[in-house]
Amino acid sequence: MNNKTKKYTNNFISQIINKDVNDNENLSLKTRFPPEPNGYLHIGHAKSICLNFELAQLYNGKCNLRFDDTNPLKENIKYISAIKNDINWLGYKWHNIHYSSEYFPKLYKYAKELIKKGLAYVDQLTKEQIREYRGTLKQPGINSPYRNRTIQENIKLFKKMKRGDFSEGEASLRAKIDMKSAFIVMRDPVIYRIIFSEHHQTKKKWCIYPMYDFAHCISDAIEGITHSLCTLEFQDNKSLYNWILKNTSVKKYPQQYEFSRLNLEFCILSKRKLSILIDKKLITGWNDPRIPTLSGLRRKGYTPSSIKNFCEKIGITKQDNLIEFSMLEHCIRKELNKTSIRTMAILEPIKIFLYNLDKNHEEKFTVPNHPNNPELGTHEIIFTNIIYIDRLDFKEKYNKKYKKLKLGGEIRLRYAYVIKAEKIEKDENNNIVKIICYCDLNTLGKKTKNNKNPSVIHWISVKNSFPAEFRLYDHLFNIKNPEKEKNFLSYINPKSLIIKNGFIEKNIEKNIEKNIEKNIGENFFQFERIGYFCIDNIDSKKDKLVFNRTVSLRDLWNLKK
Repeated sequence: MNNKTKKYTNNFISQIINKDVNDNENLSLKTRFPPEPNGYLHIGHAKSICLNFELAQLYNGKCNLRFDDTNPLKENIKYISAIKNDINWLGYKWHNIHYSSEYFPKLYKYAKELIKKGLAYVDQLTKEQIREYRGTLKQPGINSPYRNRTIQENIKLFKKMKRGDFSEGEASLRAKIDMKSAFIVMRDPVIYRIIFSEHHQTKKKWCIYPMYDFAHCISDAIEGITHSLCTLEFQDNKSLYNWILKNTSVKKYPQQYEFSRLNLEFCILSKRKLSILIDKKLITGWNDPRIPTLSGLRRKGYTPSSIKNFCEKIGITKQDNLIEFSMLEHCIRKELNKTSIRTMAILEPIKIFLYNLDKNHEEKFTVPNHPNNPELGTHEIIFTNIIYIDRLDFKEKYNKKYKKLKLGGEIRLRYAYVIKAEKIEKDENNNIVKIICYCDLNTLGKKTKNNKNPSVIHWISVKNSFPAEFRLYDHLFNIKNPEKEKNFLSYINPKSLIIKNGFIEKNIEKNIEKNIEKNIGENFFQFERIGYFCIDNIDSKKDKLVFNRTVSLRDLWNLKK
């Protein structure tokens, strides 16, 4: 048992499993992760993935990947591929891959078994009528007029459904339970419906499809799942889960346990709502770095280990709460602080002319790739008479508190000399286009003549610059819990993406370009004084690289602690 897996021994589910294992030494733990292939996985799924796979590792058990593909109207083979890729990226290996659709013949058999026991019937109420007859939390439901059909009639009608003799919505198969139940889910739930749509696995073989609640528990039983773990919104469905297992002749009897789902500040985790954002072109797709899909987080620069660490930190409980987004940022920042190469980048360039240096002046400085990790090596920077600094590091009008470059003031260039701003030049729109400075060549690694130690800013020689686009991401929503808002689109943050065009050091461009051509993983950098960035392998081109900001330098979550 490794240290990382040990952390999953401290939750209530592992305690239940531990008791089960102690009570039954022959118990072989088997879990599953059952996504519906109707979208990409998000950070909430990561919590479930980590729990199921880590527990299987902890108890030397097995974890299956099972696609809940019971609705061909919403599902797509591209989502299946994306889900597999995300799980592999997180570093987990499933025991077997299954599809609920591979059990369609058995599910059909179990449905007929319920009919023959008088526990299911073919209903011909419309979807709207079924909803109306079901009642509310305060009012009991009303029996369907078709509820008392004979077993023989129901068998005949169910076969007609299977043959395609009914149109969509004209008939459904419902479990006969209790229309007065306190649990609405137990008020004769629909377990089969008609859908005339080609399935990505079974093609046109079926036109009736089981509902999730019917397929899920039986699929668990067929696969021999011992502990079926799901989020709290399925707590009421547990009654139906157990009812179906009890009233069919399945050989295995899994136990269902519920834990709280992940709610993350400033985020939408509903795949339906994420689809709306994509359809309305408010984001670029499922891998947009502004949304918490695993593909989006990966593109933004999050690593598998940072996501796993986050899932470990939030823990497994039955208590619903809203997790601070800064906690997720803390996990990636802590990792990148140790591993990312330090270099300089200019996001909003403005030129500095060092008038006392010859135009052919060129010096090379060897600087560390990481201040505390010599193993990451060094790189060279070039110093010439024309350099770029960031526009934010100079003010023509300033107050006493301003500590950066100003007219008549001094500043130190990172790893280089102290310079003094003496003059500015503007264009016809009154924008500063050039700052003319004096370079004190006696200050390399030394204090100034007046023994002051000015602030330090980053810079890049024009001769050593390579064009780059920088994408600065912020929260997509400007309220903490958009998931609760009916009109969640009203809270879109118009500044969730700000694009800057500037420069990086030319020497790092060569290494990045090679990695892009070879499709070698992510390139992570700390652009000094700006933040942690990664290369965008999708939009980067040979003549212009694109960088996504993963996270800023300041750790707000850590400061709160």
